[in-house]
Amino acid sequence: STLELLKDTGVFVENDEALAIFDGGGCRVDGKHKVVKFPNWVVEDAIQSAPSTFYACGRRPEDDVILEDNRVTFTNFGEGIMFVDPYTGEHRETTKDDIVKASRIIDSLENVETYERAMCSHDRPPESQALHNAEASLTNTTKHHWLCPVDRFQAKKITEMCAALVGGREVLKKRPLLSFTTCPISPLKLPSHHCEIVMEAAESHMGLNVVGMAMSAGSGPVHLAGTVIIQNCEVLSSLILAQLTRKGSQFVYGSSTCPLDLRMATASVGSPETGMISAAVARLARYYSLPCFVAGG
Repeated sequence: STLELLKDTGVFVENDEALAIFDGGGCRVDGKHKVVKFPNWVVEDAIQSAPSTFYACGRRPEDDVILEDNRVTFTNFGEGIMFVDPYTGEHRETTKDDIVKASRIIDSLENVETYERAMCSHDRPPESQALHNAEASLTNTTKHHWLCPVDRFQAKKITEMCAALVGGREVLKKRPLLSFTTCPISPLKLPSHHCEIVMEAAESHMGLNVVGMAMSAGSGPVHLAGTVIIQNCEVLSSLILAQLTRKGSQFVYGSSTCPLDLRMATASVGSPETGMISAAVARLARYYSLPCFVAGG
């Protein structure tokens, strides 16, 4: 079903540079409507060219984590946008200082092997918020980072920060201590900033974790199987873009896909259905021999 949808319906791609890469890689591109359709061989080739083992490097070798088939590790969930201050009891937006504290807590938890951006620096300008998130995290934990850079400009700056920490770009290429996370938009859309992050990660030899976030009965079909197919198309089309940008670039199949609570109009991330979707995604990733990153609920 995924191959049929990618071949016959395609994916809307907002970024012109990405459209050109798809066009040069054997995909059928409708430039007027910005729709890309993917022949089966393009999909299969991208899956086969992605490494089956993902090395999530930390600041120190003892912090390294290997992601591959049948190996389970844990990370914290992200990102919290509101915070109950433990000293004042105030319920407020998260700040950069909150990230510092959260990073130190996660750094001390031995069973949480990697660090995902726990909160957001709402007290910093949106245009540079990802840079502040990265600084607060990178200077307070030695664990591998999963962090969304928001756009290509901040992705480049975060790469420079990481290179400065490890001693240069060549060292960083061998041991990237941070992976970019980014999300397509359901249903079947690769927005411009998402494409930029995918291409930048591949070009700079940083890890990439594409997290599907379709919602059953919202941005995806009401049936869980249909939602998983929509997500699969979005993640695999992102994988194709990464591999066409640089063949062999590291890629993680991510998912925070869940049902929409139709009564409250909220994402029910803690529902049993989320666990079922995550289990299905883990099986898909194993079928493709790709490392996976799924929500635990």
